[in-house]
Amino acid sequence: MSVPLIDFQNVTLKRSERIVLDSITLSIAAGEHAAILGPNGSGKSSLIKAITRDLYPIQKDEPWSLRILGRDTWNLFDLRYHLGIVSNDWMQLCTRPFSGREIVLSGFFGSVGVWPYHTVTPAMEKKADQVMDVLEISHLAARDTDEMSSGEARRVLIARALVHDPQALVLDEPTTSLDLRATYELRELLRKLANSGISIIMVTHHLPDIIPEMSRVFLIRDGRVFEDGAKQDVLTAPTLTGLFGIPVEVLQRDGYYHIL
Repeated sequence: MSVPLIDFQNVTLKRSERIVLDSITLSIAAGEHAAILGPNGSGKSSLIKAITRDLYPIQKDEPWSLRILGRDTWNLFDLRYHLGIVSNDWMQLCTRPFSGREIVLSGFFGSVGVWPYHTVTPAMEKKADQVMDVLEISHLAARDTDEMSSGEARRVLIARALVHDPQALVLDEPTTSLDLRATYELRELLRKLANSGISIIMVTHHLPDIIPEMSRVFLIRDGRVFEDGAKQDVLTAPTLTGLFGIPVEVLQRDGYYHIL
């Protein structure tokens, strides 16, 4: 069997002395498209920070492990070749006067923008231009990111995450602050990427963010896995009522799910 892309086994995480992930166990296969859904404060963003090694699990007496592609430890510069991360923390990049092309190129250096001590090669420039072309944002190359809309900036950050041809794109609440049109365009872009062969792993509290290509859903509540399974089995009215703590109805249309 292939090595899982991401594998949490009995992982517990603390932030400011508060348990935010409590004995989490979940595994996502390489090539799989998966959504991690839960209410605000459920631990979803902390899970992303554990994947990116911004936070580390606490040591426990009982066995636990957190592996990415079968490895417990990673050099962070090596890890970015495998995982492209687009989080709301990175949206702060777009409050600075760097051009869209500079932000995309900075993905090669793990920096915010391109600085004089960076050596940008012709191959890097070619790859950045190719990715921006694929994402249909070449017209943003010369525009400063602090002059872009939220939707435009989000696409630039996705391009930044893709310059290394990672195996998976990990997104944290990708439609936050986007209007209806920008949300629609982002979802269509993610569908295009999902069908290109890259894994899409998405953390969200918004049901319609789960694109039709995602077949697996994890539900997170109070730092624990509330449910895990095939989308059609998990996204049901009784289960989501339990997850969010309010009565809901679920509508499925054209591969998308909506809460009523």
